[in-house]
Parts: sequence; C-alpha cells; structure tokens
Amino acid sequence: MEFIDVSAVRDGTFSDKPYPHFLGRGIIPDDKRAALRDSFPDIHKTGFLTVEDVALAPPFDRFIKELESEEFTEVLSEKFGQNLHAYPRLTTIRKLSAAHEGRIHTDGPSKVMTVLVYLNETWSPGPEGRLRVLYNGTEFEPFACEVPPDFGMVFGFLRSDNSWHGHKPFVGERRVVQIAWIKDAAELARKKKRNAMSQFFKSFLGRRERDQPAM
Repeated sequence: MEFIDVSAVRDGTFSDKPYPHFLGRGIIPDDKRAALRDSFPDIHKTGFLTVEDVALAPPFDRFIKELESEEFTEVLSEKFGQNLHAYPRLTTIRKLSAAHEGRIHTDGPSKVMTVLVYLNETWSPGPEGRLRVLYNGTEFEPFACEVPPDFGMVFGFLRSDNSWHGHKPFVGERRVVQIAWIKDAAELARKKKRNAMSQFFKSFLGRRERDQPAM
C-alpha cells in the first residue's frame, strides 16, 4: 500500500488487559505525511462525519480506500486472531472536538472492532485529548494505555462490555480517522442514518444561534 505502512500494526504493542487492544506508531510513511496533511478535509463541524458526508480530495481519498481495504482488514485479523472480513466497515473523520466529547464509554454492541489513525502535527504534553484504555466507566485513572494523538499513531481494540475508553475534555482541532467493523449491513445503515441526523441537528442549531439578534 502507498499511504499505509502495515508494520505499524504488526509491530504495535498488544495487550489483552483489560481488553484486547494495540498501539502503534508510524502507520503513515514519512514521504506521505505532507500530502495527507495538506489534503485533510476542510471540516467545520464538531464530531465524526462519515466519509460519504465529506468531500475527499486526492490523495486523502486514496488513504481512506487503503484503510477500508481487505488487505488492511487481514493485517488486523491476524493481529487479533479474529476474522474481520465478514463485517462491513464504517469510516468516519473528525477534525474538531467539543468540550462534551471524549466521555468514557465502551462503544455500542453493534461494533466488533474500532481502529483510530491520528493526523495531528503537534500535540500538547497535557492529558487533554489523549485517549485512554480504562478499567471502568467512571475514572480516567488509573489507565492501562494512553494514546498521544500525534501524526501516524494508530490504536485499535475489540469491542466488549468492558472496553472502557475516553479522553479528558479537549476543545479545538483534533484530527483522526476512525474505522469501525460493524456486525451487519442493517446496523451499518442505521449508524449512517443516525450520524446524518445528528449532523443535521448540529447544523440547524448552529444556524439558529447565528441568526439570534445580538443583545
């Protein structure tokens, strides 16, 4: 593949405690870094948007296709010892984070696996915006793993009832691509519909706020 170095997955640190997950570095080759940085979608909304709702310019569109490829799925299947090829994929992109996002959660039962690829040039040393693998649904500490959202970091986990994760509140630009393997096509369609409705209401409320007269 041109825009993905799968050795970042194969050589990434794996642990099954408290649930199966891995953390890798350098999934994007150095000579592709500038191209992906410059072609990252121009998104003005917070939250994750599906790739169908975002204008993808080259070469970013090629990067997304490689993340969605059977070859990448096979590398992950080998890493986790689970055949992921039967599951449809949902790819979403985030550029902006709001204060309420990042809360501790496990992901819904319709998800089988999630992979996150980060594309931020620099990141502050503070804990804000750094995803953590957690032991319960209430506490950010202690944590089993912390993911700096630096350019080329890749993190993935198998969803379970105890796959707690989240990050401390961060407001601002936080570039990440998420690929989720979903249990079946019906669940995939439902998630896409729900995401579209969420983005519609965000846009609607944003327009109402802008239209309010100044006091």
